[in-house]
Amino acid sequence: MRERIVLIGREGTATAILYNALASEFDVHVLHESAPPVAQLLRWRAKHVGWWRVCGQVLFRILVAKPLGWMSTVRRAAIMKEYGVSDQPIPSDAVMPIASVNAAECWEHVRSISPRVVVINGTRILSKKTIAALGVPVLNTHVGITPMYRGVHGAYWALVNEDRAHCGVTVHLVDEGIDTGGILHQALIEPTDQDNFSTYPVMQMAAGAQLMVRAVNEVINGTAVVQQVMGESKRWYHPTLWQYLRNRAKRGIR
Repeated sequence: MRERIVLIGREGTATAILYNALASEFDVHVLHESAPPVAQLLRWRAKHVGWWRVCGQVLFRILVAKPLGWMSTVRRAAIMKEYGVSDQPIPSDAVMPIASVNAAECWEHVRSISPRVVVINGTRILSKKTIAALGVPVLNTHVGITPMYRGVHGAYWALVNEDRAHCGVTVHLVDEGIDTGGILHQALIEPTDQDNFSTYPVMQMAAGAQLMVRAVNEVINGTAVVQQVMGESKRWYHPTLWQYLRNRAKRGIR
């Protein structure tokens, strides 16, 4: 009988890739978390980086990230084929919607399923109370090499820093910090001239999904080993429009 696990994530390509990889070996139950209201998200970002930078991030998303996504459909499909992963839609009977991973409703759903492991993807930051309430190990796939590239868009920032030695993905245990939990596995990716801001995360998730399957098996079997990775811990944020244009002009990073 296959081991039961829970996958909590936002609806989208990354969660679908993880689901399809995990479902090949486990009985996966999915909780789809709703995204926070845009105004709330922008206020949270402004608290950390200021409103001027948030405006630049919004402009980047509208004028660069979205068009790059539209233009890169074929490349993303090629990456998934190369890595042997799929973003086929998750069966509706495997999905239950929730408002927040930090809500008691979510904890109750997880406890009713009685999983061996919980995997999260793109959710709100888990509170200490949530981690305790879930009652089982929680794993995350982070699109960056920690501790150097915590936060978001780790591959993009590694390329901007000419740091291909740390351009990759991390599977780690979850604590109440931001990408600070014990590291179980890491892998590097090799972006080409065909790749850009919208394809780096697909490459990272494709590599990370395979690592996650291995990590879940190890946690269930009691063989998981936390790795000690040296490096300065730093958190990265979404690029602004002007940061992206400068990095593209100076370094050719798309």
